[in-house]
Amino acid sequence: MSSGFILYDVRAGVAAITLNRPDVLNSCNLEMARQLQGALDDAAGDPAVRAILITGAGRAFCAGQDLASVSLDDPAGLPDLGDYVRDQWNPIIRRLRSIEKPIVAAVNGVAAGAGANLALACDIVLAATSASFIQAFSKIGIIPDSGGTFFLPRLVGFARATALTFLGDKVSATQARDWGMIWQVHPPEELAGAARALAESLATQPTRGLGLTKRALNASLSNDVNGQLEAEEAIQREAGKTDDFVEGVKSFLEKRKPEFVGR
Repeated sequence: MSSGFILYDVRAGVAAITLNRPDVLNSCNLEMARQLQGALDDAAGDPAVRAILITGAGRAFCAGQDLASVSLDDPAGLPDLGDYVRDQWNPIIRRLRSIEKPIVAAVNGVAAGAGANLALACDIVLAATSASFIQAFSKIGIIPDSGGTFFLPRLVGFARATALTFLGDKVSATQARDWGMIWQVHPPEELAGAARALAESLATQPTRGLGLTKRALNASLSNDVNGQLEAEEAIQREAGKTDDFVEGVKSFLEKRKPEFVGR
């Protein structure tokens, strides 16, 4: 199911979501944000979907907020940017982190502003060698949103995150990989195939367990050691009751390839 600004396709257990406003570098307005939120909800609720793949159409991944949709000429005064964050971006980032299915981002070009942070909120990020990541917010006098001030320091360290957000410097895909911001870099002509292969491989794995692992990793972002140990205990108890755990143990003992079903 596609909605115009978002292309959506399910194949081989993977929901492929493509940001589809290539004429404006896939920058996001309210309608596109709502369509993306809907696509993520569809993928989350579909038992046939065991992994999600997000990429952009054309030469960009996502240039962030469509500034043309932000009116500076309203007689009532300047726009409330908090409303844009609340209505467009926060729901997307929350969905990306709360969906207990693996989410792969294939960053095919520039990922700027909220578009960069959308990618960083995914579980595994691959990028083309021609791609770049830019915390562009400082260029127009605002702060990083869409989880940027949360994820970036944890990925690259506080000092680098501060410099990147203050200066708005472009980070190449290779540098992003070397700094631990993303997982892998591929030649542009190989990115789509590599990302699809990874997503399809993840879709054959014990995806319920992967989703529970994601829950545990999310919990670690706010827990102390004791709290995280308790979270692991509770989540492991749930993992041990899945069909995939039973299949994993049986296949190991029977020395055969497991057939996981994601339950």
